[in-house]
Amino acid sequence: MMSTDSSPTSPKAPMARPPVCRPLRPTLLADSLVFIAGAFSALLLFWILSSFLSPPPPMTSFPHSPTYTYSSSFSPSLHFANLSIHPDPFNDTDPDLLRDPPDSTFYDDPSLSYTIDHHLSDWDDKRRHWLRLHPWLSPAPGGRERILMISGSQPNPCHNPVGDHLLLRFLKNKIDYCRRHGIELLYNNALQHPKMRTFWAKIPIIRAAMVAHPEADWVWWVDSDAAFTDMDFQLPLRRYRNHNLVLHGWPHLVFQQKSWVGLNAGVFLIRNCQWSLDFMARWARFGPQDPEYEQWGHRLKNEFKDKLFVESDDQSALVHLLNAERDRWADKVFLEDAFYFEGYWIEIVGRFGNMTEKYLAMERKVPPLRRRHAEKVAGVYGRMRDGELEREGAETGPTGWRRPFMTHFTGCQPCSGDHNKKYSGENCYEGMLRALNFADDQVSRDYGFRHTELGGYDVKPLPFDYPAAG
Repeated sequence: MMSTDSSPTSPKAPMARPPVCRPLRPTLLADSLVFIAGAFSALLLFWILSSFLSPPPPMTSFPHSPTYTYSSSFSPSLHFANLSIHPDPFNDTDPDLLRDPPDSTFYDDPSLSYTIDHHLSDWDDKRRHWLRLHPWLSPAPGGRERILMISGSQPNPCHNPVGDHLLLRFLKNKIDYCRRHGIELLYNNALQHPKMRTFWAKIPIIRAAMVAHPEADWVWWVDSDAAFTDMDFQLPLRRYRNHNLVLHGWPHLVFQQKSWVGLNAGVFLIRNCQWSLDFMARWARFGPQDPEYEQWGHRLKNEFKDKLFVESDDQSALVHLLNAERDRWADKVFLEDAFYFEGYWIEIVGRFGNMTEKYLAMERKVPPLRRRHAEKVAGVYGRMRDGELEREGAETGPTGWRRPFMTHFTGCQPCSGDHNKKYSGENCYEGMLRALNFADDQVSRDYGFRHTELGGYDVKPLPFDYPAAG
């Protein structure tokens, strides 16, 4: 090894002499320290730069996700002593929905069943107890009662090529109405009882929904092929305060003429109470799960001379119950015929154009009705429109020009395509399209659009001060 000052190229290099062995330890130690310090500085600089230049890694879990602590013993008197949910800084859920008091309720009873074939007793007391524990989910004194709307369709795809599209349009219609009126919607496409299909399938899901939603005062069943065609109209719940079941029907047809079409079971309002649970259990005994189902079909066909088929259906069974057990049930049933609780489509769809013109003519005379507004306050203008309709003398019914609350396409069968033979498939489809567009125009107006025609799909923007400027 040569020293730096004895290089052969140095001008002062002395004569060559044997190499001298010098101690290596002090030099290696100094070099090592310099190397380590330089490496550490380089790593520190690299870490600082990478923290600015590289994006942070994605979070795979939240540090404050909800945690639950509860007793592990399950018994009818179960108490969740330490039930708690920690705040989640990444979740803006309504705080009221993150509270469930630890007190034992009917949900903690292992014998509780949601199915239609199991009796549930003392429901009014159980529901009242649950509401006392959840006062924030109870209606305010004098406030509007809570409604849960239920609709549904079969679990499998439609046979009719346009059936799924039509069901989607009908579902959108219900979503629009519920959004505008603060109603929760449950859409079901499962069979809660394997034998209760077609028109019987609604009873098991209504039974299950009552148990799952004790906060709901009413459950509102609406067939999949029924469309809301007056988006402003609200159910007059105070009118039904002494009743538990509301259907579109006519008392003289049900009780005097005993006609199986004296009411329609495709749309009804039923109170969430023990009476309703008992009534539905009794009603379900006419269904296909009952051993006497076939015999009941023949009995009902013989009882109702205007009945067209030999099968025990929900509607004829309902009329039979109201007559055969009138003292037990009829006093709590309200047959609504003052407005189109659900209207027969044949007598409605041809009048949509005239109704539209009548409403537009009324709005041209009332400037506040033409004011643009947010959808959230649409109810203000709906009430204003109702007042003008009363002053104009608008009437509901087959000869009136007031919008029908609901248009029901009974017999059209949009999913199966197996429509009633007295209708044509084209008439059903055209009628449904007109009704759905008629309703959609009432919603789309708050977004600045309307259909160019009721029978089409194209929309156009609306000018300011419409319809005065239209």
